[in-house]
Amino acid sequence: QIDNYRARAAEYDEWFYREGRYDRGRLENRAWFDEVRLVAEELGHFGVRGDVLELACGTGVWTGMLAARADSVTAVDASPEVMRINEAKLRESGGSEDLRGKVRFIEADIFQWRPDRAYDVVFFGFWLSHVPPELFDDFWQLVKEALKPGGRFFFVDSLPDPTSTARDHDSPNPRATRQLRRLNDGRTYEIVKVYYTPQELQEQLKERGFTATVGRTGRYFIFGYGGWEGTKGSNGTFS
Repeated sequence: QIDNYRARAAEYDEWFYREGRYDRGRLENRAWFDEVRLVAEELGHFGVRGDVLELACGTGVWTGMLAARADSVTAVDASPEVMRINEAKLRESGGSEDLRGKVRFIEADIFQWRPDRAYDVVFFGFWLSHVPPELFDDFWQLVKEALKPGGRFFFVDSLPDPTSTARDHDSPNPRATRQLRRLNDGRTYEIVKVYYTPQELQEQLKERGFTATVGRTGRYFIFGYGGWEGTKGSNGTFS
């Protein structure tokens, strides 16, 4: 999986911005970006603030938005290639403010990494679906360890819509836990890809001691936010 994202770094944004093999035509692309805006609105309502940990920061689809609202961002990823792209975006997107000064990049395998401090917000975009089922508990333990008292998490991930992936990829299988991904040059990689429904994921998090609200935008995205029961503030809330 790490090899895939290192090799895919230069073309990853084609997926999110609906270019090349991911361009599905005007109507489908508009539906995609309409739902991206819904996620951005949910993130705005959530209210990013304080010190933020972004897990699997990738090419910076979300990093700039987080940095513009946070006091600091710690961005973790296993691929130095995507982090270089991410940093370049920060340099270009900050306007008069150099957002790079707010962001600390850490190259690490998230499955092996542990935070050296606690955070007000833990954010992860398009990452939870890449966590193998056998490591689900370990990952949420990491989230719990990373949260300050009263801290919160926010995530966004994929729904298995046939038009969400490249034209030459197989349709997403909502019951599978692995998918074959093809790069522009024809190389293929097998990756973990686990799809969740909002209800099942909300129940799984509740069973593990988290409070969470999990929803969907429609066809393309699932999103959620909440906190760990043990991180409530003195007033009993997570905000």
